[in-house]
Amino acid sequence: MFVIIGIVVVIASVVIGFTLPGGNLILLIQVSEFITIGGAAIGSLLIASPLSLIKKILSSISKAFKDHSNTKEDYIQMLKAFSDLFLIAQREGLLSIEKHIEAPEKSDLLKKATKFINDQYRMNFFCDTMKVMLAGSVPPFELEGLMDAEIETYEKENRPIFEGIGRIGDALPGLGIVAAVLGIIITMGAINEGAEKVGHHVAAALVGTFLGVLLSYGFVNPLSANIAHMIEAKVQDLQIIKSYILAYAKGNPPFVAAEIARRTIFSDSRPTFQELEAALRGKKDK
Repeated sequence: MFVIIGIVVVIASVVIGFTLPGGNLILLIQVSEFITIGGAAIGSLLIASPLSLIKKILSSISKAFKDHSNTKEDYIQMLKAFSDLFLIAQREGLLSIEKHIEAPEKSDLLKKATKFINDQYRMNFFCDTMKVMLAGSVPPFELEGLMDAEIETYEKENRPIFEGIGRIGDALPGLGIVAAVLGIIITMGAINEGAEKVGHHVAAALVGTFLGVLLSYGFVNPLSANIAHMIEAKVQDLQIIKSYILAYAKGNPPFVAAEIARRTIFSDSRPTFQELEAALRGKKDK
């Protein structure tokens, strides 16, 4: 939502800033400049990126227009679902929760954490780790190494997404200059056609530079930063899940494991001790 608002603000600011002194918007509509800059940017992306990465970039761009952030309530639901699950394991043994782990989408406990159960990667991270615990006695340090390896792999796999978009953003001002130079070449070829014609060609050439800089700093680089934040947030969510599982694996009761996990949540979405305690005990926080 905020991405759309930001795009509207950028466009509105540029348009108002140009038209207030008497600028004519028609002058900014130079199809040839759009084709030159846009086509060269897409081509450079195709040169630099394998098909698998291009698919991930397109998918990430579409996700950037949606709100994927977790609220305080989302984290409370997730930690309560984990705690309820491990309370059963504590009372009846670890194998008693196997059905919840094997089919989490059918689990009455895990389904209560709506945001968690709808996030395929987080759900798989939790369930796959739990399957390892169910398979046999795994020392906590081995379990930690296993989760760290997956988190590191996730970071390495997704870092090229925002880096690739960022490289395109960095290249756009240069591509704008390329479009401008082509426009000047056209201008030189029309030097004998009169001042009005020459002025039109020069204006079109300057639009190329303008578009390159605007697309870079107004849209593409900010979008790259947004996707980077989105990936960092997912990594942090995996760290929260890891801290809970690891705390329980070390012998802590579910409530203590939830408190350890709570402290790894960023402060803007972190529930208070009292809020989490009230949720885990099934009471309304006063």
